Amino acid sequence: MQGDFREHIDCLRTVGADAVEVRTEAELDAVDGLIIPGGESTTIARLLIAFDLMEPLRRRIRAGMPTWGTCAGAIILARRVPGLDRPPLGVMDITVDRNAFGRQVDSFEADLDIEGVTGGPMRAVFIRAPVIREAGAGVTVMAALADGRIVACREGNIWATSFHPELTDDARLHGAFVALVQATLGEAVAAPSARPRRSAAAR
Repeated sequence: MQGDFREHIDCLRTVGADAVEVRTEAELDAVDGLIIPGGESTTIARLLIAFDLMEPLRRRIRAGMPTWGTCAGAIILARRVPGLDRPPLGVMDITVDRNAFGRQVDSFEADLDIEGVTGGPMRAVFIRAPVIREAGAGVTVMAALADGRIVACREGNIWATSFHPELTDDARLHGAFVALVQATLGEAVAAPSARPRRSAAAR
């Protein structure tokens, strides 16, 4: 709908995923995992409401669909977002402060050690980025800046990152997300009522 979805699709395809765009409930129902991209959180929230996707998204995510929000996407997933003019999805027990590092001119990059990603630190791009100010008891911190501010976390099959991994040539985090989707599919196939689904998707 809005944001860096094309860049995410390129990264997902780089690691071998079958990545498609999702704009309707039927398209949402056809995928196994979802990335909500960076962009404008207020615009994305309004479009989710306009396209009647808020409740379908909540249902799929609460049913266990792996979902990853980057930058604005992390804001959309959060339960608490001070100042957001539309309600977020509220599926992740985090408090997110929008534009926590300042304006566009205050954008920066940093090397981060990220839980679950091997091979050394990843270069992270922060553009008008949010920060995860509070994380609930069930939320695991995946990465933090040197000053302790949380910039990546997970809760079950939900990931949130403050930065833009799709804007670098390093697709390791996308590969880890695809592995999560594949693992979730394996669990579903083992269940008697499971049905096959597509391997991955991007918003």
